[in-house]
Amino acid sequence: MFQAELAPIAGNLGLSALVACVPLLTFFIMLMGVKAKAHVSAAVALVAALLVAIVGWKMPAGYALLSATQGAAFGAFPIAYIIIMAVWFYAVTQVSGRSEDLRRFFDKVGNGDIRIQAMMIAFCFGGLLEALAGFGAPIAVTATMILALGVSAPRAALVVMLANTAPVAYGAVATPITTAGNMVAGGDAAVAAQTAQHVAAIVGHQAPIFAAIIPFLIMIILDGKKGARDCWPPALVCGLTFAATQWWCSNHFAYELTDVIATLVSLACVVVFMRLWKPKNVDEMRARFGLDPYSADTHSELTANRTVMALVPYAIVVVVFAVCKLGIPKMLAATDIKIPWPGISGGVIANAMGKDPGTTFTLNLLSTPGTMLLVAGLLSALVYSLYTENGRYAMTVGAAVKQIGKTAHGMRLSSLTIILVLSLAYVMNFSGQTLSIGQFLAGSGAAFAVISPILGWVGTAVTGSDTSANALFSGLQHSAATANPALANVTPDLFLASNTMGGVVGKMISPQSLAIAAVATGEKESDIMKMVLPWSITFLVGLCVLVGLQASVLAFTLP
Repeated sequence: MFQAELAPIAGNLGLSALVACVPLLTFFIMLMGVKAKAHVSAAVALVAALLVAIVGWKMPAGYALLSATQGAAFGAFPIAYIIIMAVWFYAVTQVSGRSEDLRRFFDKVGNGDIRIQAMMIAFCFGGLLEALAGFGAPIAVTATMILALGVSAPRAALVVMLANTAPVAYGAVATPITTAGNMVAGGDAAVAAQTAQHVAAIVGHQAPIFAAIIPFLIMIILDGKKGARDCWPPALVCGLTFAATQWWCSNHFAYELTDVIATLVSLACVVVFMRLWKPKNVDEMRARFGLDPYSADTHSELTANRTVMALVPYAIVVVVFAVCKLGIPKMLAATDIKIPWPGISGGVIANAMGKDPGTTFTLNLLSTPGTMLLVAGLLSALVYSLYTENGRYAMTVGAAVKQIGKTAHGMRLSSLTIILVLSLAYVMNFSGQTLSIGQFLAGSGAAFAVISPILGWVGTAVTGSDTSANALFSGLQHSAATANPALANVTPDLFLASNTMGGVVGKMISPQSLAIAAVATGEKESDIMKMVLPWSITFLVGLCVLVGLQASVLAFTLP
């Protein structure tokens, strides 16, 4: 039996924590300093974690390698599987040609006001893409659509990067939060689900605050004070309905669907509102952007049927998740297969607290959101195959199935990065490296609550993924909070939420996001970085203050 020590390096906790940071520092240096690819950086960091575990923590080499294989298995399924299915789901709408009708729909609803159109595309539709796909898809797609409206490249880049912060925590059907729950559950699927639900509820008391103000910021970025003065009513409707739905869904519904439902509700409310309210000074605004006066006749070909068909996939995904998460969750969970990981299960590896760190792998083929997205995508493809218009929008289920292979191939490096990052996290957790860092940070007392979001911010800023940041730091956050006497009356789940939200505000400065925005808009990455960095830091400071208050005087507001 291997049992991790808290201070294996010279019996000194501080020195041990410093050595335990070597794999993380290796990852960051490779990515930011050496400019290596993310999967290469993760691979080198994994080797460093194995060496630290074997040499520093005296973990048997066989156990260290087996820990890495369990992490890789979890990274591949369900995490990479969920993300591939999410990206594929959106690809079905692209292959069918229906995504172009969605763009026309936004233009028609906005009554020619490109400020309102940009808000709906970047915030509502971009949020929907983040909810289903994530990993840069919202930035790439919405930046192109907003440029087509006539918005300048610098403004388009800043708008899409800022808008992409609101839904990140629940992105890719809440994969970051699901990952956080799994990283601290010790392999117990029921505990993982319960933890993830609680973390999602806490995030639901944080994220809406930022979401409510972003539509106003978009108006200011696009057209200064005049934009905010002319368009504050729809911005208010958009932000408040998104925020309220995000809070309700994360606390009282299926948290995986939080952003899907929030974006659809927000979009629907803006559509209804725009039928009752007309934007001011539209032609004057279009002239400032170098555009011709607006004519509703331009979109006469967009029929009600085509609009409905463009929105059908998103209605289907809501229904499928509602049935699976609210109707038959126990039936689906009953099919889960628990696999004691060969060679290390049964208490072979125990942490310093005497508990199994999670050496049982759960194969949840039917209860995973990835399979739900697969079903929703196939149903969408079936509907599209039955409804064509004069030979247009032809789609078959077979074509959708073939697209799965193309999507998986296109995401092979992203998937490999996730698998390697999860391997790194498992080695650090099982060997005790994470526990040593957590115990050291616990010495910061109540100040840890303020420091906590910075870890998620750094993790996502470097990796480009809130999921990866949670895989790296969730165990650390949980152990540090649990061991901190000053936080004895505060749920450790607050700090899992804090890590998640730190990643939310760090996403806009990640190399991955910057590179995607640069390709989509033609702007230089360094120029985009200069624009978004002040926003990211401002949001981070606000988040640190919020978490500090929630850990003290506002603790009564937490679910």
